[in-house]
Amino acid sequence: MPIIVLRTPVAAPPARCFDLARDIDLHQRSTASSHERAVAGVTSGRLGAGDEVTWEAIHFGVRQRLTSRITEFDPPRRFVDEMVRGAFRRFRHEHQFLPAEGGTLIVDTFDYTAPLGPLGRLADRLFLRRYMTALLRRRNAYLKQVAESGPASG
Repeated sequence: MPIIVLRTPVAAPPARCFDLARDIDLHQRSTASSHERAVAGVTSGRLGAGDEVTWEAIHFGVRQRLTSRITEFDPPRRFVDEMVRGAFRRFRHEHQFLPAEGGTLIVDTFDYTAPLGPLGRLADRLFLRRYMTALLRRRNAYLKQVAESGPASG
């Protein structure tokens, strides 16, 4: 079970980072390269406890859908989203927003299992882990840019 952990320092308060990280519209802008968009469940605004969203995106040249649910919610410290349906065998993504000097340290812990058993484990070693890490880094860089740009939301 691979785990990706990213730490992103942001010069903005934890509450601002928490709100931006669960903003559907910001998420869609941050993942524009994969044409990700919310197509069911909560499709705009901010996700909250128990909310579900279905994302449609193009990854590896294939249109895919993935539904996730907010399973843990502790504002403004952390939230967890977990896959309900989608291409992974499973995933759990914990988002933490830790107070730090000058702002917030965002810690993302993406714990997942690729589909297809041994074939999925091979794909993970060859390219999937790198792909997912780059996707999460791009999203965090976008969130950081927006959070540090001023008090306006989203």
